[in-house]
Amino acid sequence: MKSPLEHAPAHHGPAARPAAALEYVPVPAFEDNYIWVVSDGRNAVAVDPGDAAPVRAYLAKRGWRLAAILLTHHHNDHVGGVADLLSDERVPVYGPAGEALGPLDAVVTRVKGGDAVHLDAPALDFKVMDVPGHTRGHIAYFQDADTIGTQGVPHLFCGDTLFACGCGRLFEGTPAQMLASLDSFAALPGATQVHCAHEYTLSNIRFALACDPDNAALQTWSREAAALRERGLPTLPTTIAHERAVNPFLRADEPAVQATLAEALHETVPDRLAAFTLMREWKNRFR
Repeated sequence: MKSPLEHAPAHHGPAARPAAALEYVPVPAFEDNYIWVVSDGRNAVAVDPGDAAPVRAYLAKRGWRLAAILLTHHHNDHVGGVADLLSDERVPVYGPAGEALGPLDAVVTRVKGGDAVHLDAPALDFKVMDVPGHTRGHIAYFQDADTIGTQGVPHLFCGDTLFACGCGRLFEGTPAQMLASLDSFAALPGATQVHCAHEYTLSNIRFALACDPDNAALQTWSREAAALRERGLPTLPTTIAHERAVNPFLRADEPAVQATLAEALHETVPDRLAAFTLMREWKNRFR
């Protein structure tokens, strides 16, 4: 069975730094959240820990020490476990400059698009991206290359902006903002591993097939994703190349997608922004 990574071409990036290979783990939380944990085998970074308990349990199981926390936006299922984790050990916390984080405001180092986040252990370097849409000040963290093997693989921690075959709801931002944010992701290297924060893939695929029914790559992925979930396995990470091929929100300029929207919704679709807006509104009520 293929994974999403097999849909992407090989990435011929810079040679890896002489450091321990990094491990990227989706730790399940709540009903469908993933708290991503990145570790060098001793120290670990937690991304969007909405619940402390699963992070604490997983770190104890692996014998890893929490070294830092990254936050993408202010929703409680992404920040709710931070205070509890900090009661164990004070570690650096990075979060969006443009959002209020309540009691966490005093402990979070604020970052915005264009900033860099450097961590020594595990050795990680991130470029911060401003990606408004889901929330007004949402950010993402892009890692240009990891240390796996002899080639560097890029990684993206995108919070609730991009999902496998989907995108986040527009709670605070506009369709134009979200489309621009997704465009910034689509411009990243195709081999970039995308660490989404929710296991929404199967429901997203059902909607994607309604928008793009003749997409052969999407049809194949629908079968593969269902098989993964039947085995209790995550459908993530995905890749940028894979999402370009199967995610209708990254394919709003495709004539086939626009034609389907016009027919299904009885609307005129003059451009890709109109297509994206119609898709996002349709997804909100799709069952």
